[in-house]
Amino acid sequence: MTPSGGTPEAVPPPVRRRPDPPDSLIWEPGERWVRGTKGDVTVVDSRRPVLVWEPGRPVPLYAFPAEDVRMDLLRRYERPAARQHGGATVYYDLVIGDLTVRSAAWNCPGEELAGHVCFAWFGREVLDHWYEEDEEIFVHPRDPHKRVDALPSSRHVQVEIEGTIVADTRTPVLLFETDLPVRYYFPREDVRLDLLTPTDNRTRCPYKGIATEYWSWAGAGDVPPDIAWSYPDPLPAVSVIKDRIAFYNESVDIIVDGERQQRPVTLFSRR
Repeated sequence: MTPSGGTPEAVPPPVRRRPDPPDSLIWEPGERWVRGTKGDVTVVDSRRPVLVWEPGRPVPLYAFPAEDVRMDLLRRYERPAARQHGGATVYYDLVIGDLTVRSAAWNCPGEELAGHVCFAWFGREVLDHWYEEDEEIFVHPRDPHKRVDALPSSRHVQVEIEGTIVADTRTPVLLFETDLPVRYYFPREDVRLDLLTPTDNRTRCPYKGIATEYWSWAGAGDVPPDIAWSYPDPLPAVSVIKDRIAFYNESVDIIVDGERQQRPVTLFSRR
């Protein structure tokens, strides 16, 4: 509403509504064929996975019926880790030949998930490879309630670092990902690569693939490293971002159609 004789009041953006208590364990049945391997050994092979969201974690992991897991490769951990994973109390080491991976798996807590086993994903991937159907997945299972849309646009988008325009395009691709700020992907020819320094960093994303190219700001100033990246061979669902370059909105200034955007605060802030 506009106050009498005044200008329209700025309306703050609404905060996303989250109906589930943040300390609750949430799960739902999945229908994908999921396999996990260690070396040449298939440790998990299941067509009845359950997606589990642990308290305090924004992304899911999988739980599997014990009969779909090579339980003969799991050895009950004699001294369970501190109470975590939704209250799990039974932990397992993964033992394959001379290899032992500590606290690799645990029994899901609660009656409804009794007889199901989870494997560690976050921070360390206990198994070498995970597959949904015949496609390898990375980092964590894909969340069925999350969308990633890459849309070509004609907006005028610029990136400024320490007062210098580093990227300027009118043909960006805007990547919208649930719970993250929009990422602007620039054609390579619209980026001042002479102002950036290549690094050997690389990351993996369950929705986009493997980012094998990263750049840091080559100039002076308090700018975090690895502020820009590219996916030379992205997953088919976001193929339109192939070879384009994006920047962390958290660490640079983004200007869209002449309007300077507020820097978001996310888990990627000051990495």
